Amino acid sequence: MTRVFAVLFSVAALGAAGSAMAQEEPREAPFSPAVGFDLFASTDADDTDILKAGLNFDWRYSDPEHYQGVRIETASFAPVGQDAVEDQRIYYRFADKGEHWAWNGMVGTDGDTILGAFSVHNDARIRQEYFVERERLETPLGLERGLYHTFLGAAFDLPVSDRTTFTAVVGVQDFAGDNTRLHLRANYIQVLKADWGLSAQVRTRFFQNSDPRALDYYSPEWYAEVLPVVQVRRFHGGWRYQAAVGLGAQKDADSDWRSARYFEASIATPPIHRDWVGKAGFVHSNTPVTNGYTYDYNQLTFALTRVF
Repeated sequence: MTRVFAVLFSVAALGAAGSAMAQEEPREAPFSPAVGFDLFASTDADDTDILKAGLNFDWRYSDPEHYQGVRIETASFAPVGQDAVEDQRIYYRFADKGEHWAWNGMVGTDGDTILGAFSVHNDARIRQEYFVERERLETPLGLERGLYHTFLGAAFDLPVSDRTTFTAVVGVQDFAGDNTRLHLRANYIQVLKADWGLSAQVRTRFFQNSDPRALDYYSPEWYAEVLPVVQVRRFHGGWRYQAAVGLGAQKDADSDWRSARYFEASIATPPIHRDWVGKAGFVHSNTPVTNGYTYDYNQLTFALTRVF
């Protein structure tokens, strides 16, 4: 199962906390050609290594919310210490904004099927976001049989006041075979110190499988997690700095309660009026994705864009 879902599930909490704090709003910039490179790398306690490296060629680029171009990607999957399986992908990528809605995505192929992701969101007080993603099933059986999975979901911000927000995510994940997974997530976000970018959060998640213990990925009948998190998000000179740490509990249908932990750190350069635009991030968690209960997962992302 792709680790990108961990990032998708935290988008609502991060966006809501950030919107409740003072930020530096980017200004519009003219369109120019741009070339970018990005890297996604992850490893876990089961000795599963994933590496995705991509080159982006944009013929229209203004900032991270306005671009249009193509992406060439190499993806390497090495599950549980086995030899790596490599894919070569090509995508059309895009991002733009209208008066009330913004959207971004990429759609392409690995030569066998359609792959990609798409999301669209508005800027209303009750923020709505809808997204879909299709990717390989990165387990030994998934790679051997050429299996894929598709995730469709929606996220909502429900502000109570300038400092208090609830968010919700609901999604359906269709795996190859007979298993369909229902995802539910709810977050409580309380801004503690707006000028520090400091917030306290309680992140909860639940999923249920229609066909438990399917194939060789983590699929109990149900899984639940409660994770209190403290987050700091600061802006200075156009740079964005963010860190979050959480410690909570997790349980599934086959186990007792056990500890859950999370750590994230990221940095991003100013999005416009620079020749170079970059960002980097690191995530650590112990939410299981394979059939073991003792689990550690680390993810590193890096992206750099040169605007001409």
